[in-house]
Amino acid sequence: MNALQKAQALWSTLALRERWLAGSAAALVLLALLWWVGLQPALGTLRSADAQHRQLDTQLQSMRRLAAEAERLQALPRSRADDSLKALDLAVKQYLGAAAQLNVVGERATVTVKGAPPSALAQWLAAARSNARAVPVDARLALNAARTGWDGSIVLALPAP
Repeated sequence: MNALQKAQALWSTLALRERWLAGSAAALVLLALLWWVGLQPALGTLRSADAQHRQLDTQLQSMRRLAAEAERLQALPRSRADDSLKALDLAVKQYLGAAAQLNVVGERATVTVKGAPPSALAQWLAAARSNARAVPVDARLALNAARTGWDGSIVLALPAP
């Protein structure tokens, strides 16, 4: 006798009320399994879809903004090395003042900062990128002991002459 025949024999020995209770229990287990495996994950995904969509839209807008800035910078005429150096020196003086020192060797410029405020450092970096066309290649910055600004150095690549 195989397992199916044994199950059928057991089923036939059960009273009608016992069959109904066993069938109901099996249906309840099947419905719970269907909920946990099929419906609940799908409903969770559906609930979080709006938030994910907003987050992805924000990322897309940011990427489009960066792409537009890259295209704008690529469309600018090539600048001479002297002009880039002057623009970089002006940006250092304008945004960082006495908190920074500029040192140029070849096509690399190193800016050493002591206690530079974060907002001034960010504005200077934006100006260095757009006006002087200098590209940061290395940055070693740390929050100073007084936690009032940044100490360290930033190495920039200047445009080729």
